[in-house]
Amino acid sequence: MSSMKLPDGFALRPAALEDVEEVVALFNRCSMEVAGETSHDVNEQSVDWRTPGFDLDRDTRVVLDGEGRIVGCAEVWDLEEPHVKIHCWGRVDPEHRGRGIGSVLLGWEEERGRLALESAPKDARVTLNCGAIVKDAASRDLLETNGFEPIRYFRRMVIEMSELPPEPTWPEAITVRGFDPDRDVEPALHAVRDTFSDHWGHVDTPFEEELVHWRHWIEEDAEFDPAIWFLAESDGRIVGQSLCWAKRPEGPEFGWIYIVGVDRGWRRRGLALALLRHSFRALYERGKKKVGLGVDAESLTGANKLYEKAGMKVARESIAYEKELRSGKDLALRTLDEGEESGERD
Repeated sequence: MSSMKLPDGFALRPAALEDVEEVVALFNRCSMEVAGETSHDVNEQSVDWRTPGFDLDRDTRVVLDGEGRIVGCAEVWDLEEPHVKIHCWGRVDPEHRGRGIGSVLLGWEEERGRLALESAPKDARVTLNCGAIVKDAASRDLLETNGFEPIRYFRRMVIEMSELPPEPTWPEAITVRGFDPDRDVEPALHAVRDTFSDHWGHVDTPFEEELVHWRHWIEEDAEFDPAIWFLAESDGRIVGQSLCWAKRPEGPEFGWIYIVGVDRGWRRRGLALALLRHSFRALYERGKKKVGLGVDAESLTGANKLYEKAGMKVARESIAYEKELRSGKDLALRTLDEGEESGERD
């Protein structure tokens, strides 16, 4: 794919921070066409592009038309050891599709992704990973034509609320509070990592590297609200969490649950359902009539069934794609140990 060339008059270069508004506008034109709603905002994109370790010169490319307008953009994310699961994504302006721009960007993404082979463990399998909304036939065709294979389905689930949701019923010995940025970052991250270690596709990464990124998002995101990062505790230990955002690019009435999870020892005791309902109520009181989250359609721990029980419905489906860059030992979790009980989390 590296031999693909842009049409005459078009140019390829790294993105720059001053491009963020134009890039977000491009992303939203694409999402409006496919999903019927905006999906990005300038604040979030700016925070992402300033993530420690992410290098705009190395990890991004934009395509310019003959008048200098950005009509395509691609990113590659490979920030944490062991560098075996590289994520990429790109968008091309709907008015410039069918001209080979997407193929050029995908070719660059693969070239950039292959740099991980120098850092990954020598015997490890390395993959380039991307996603596409199910009904986005053009993106799916581009990925599949270039050697990407569909490996998993994921769902966006949404609850629509016309009145204040019912109060949660908490398990005995549970207390719930908001997040304190001065003392909760490390224990909350430990709890999230423990909870999600049995998530399909999970790869163990160094705690300190992930902690740097958490601190960045918490400290740099102007829309971060610690009051709606809910921590459930038992005897002073975090055993569940629901981390929410009250502002979303989809619109002023849309809220989002970024993470909801429960410690293995507290699963199947109603804690996850209580956290969801607590979060729905808090977001509704902030004017949010819709609340969404993402979930593995075949969740190893049964999270999708929990969300249905809470009143959420599938809004759309996406496909996770993978291209093997090097064969070897697969470090990503694919199944649970025999006898592992399904739990209540995403």
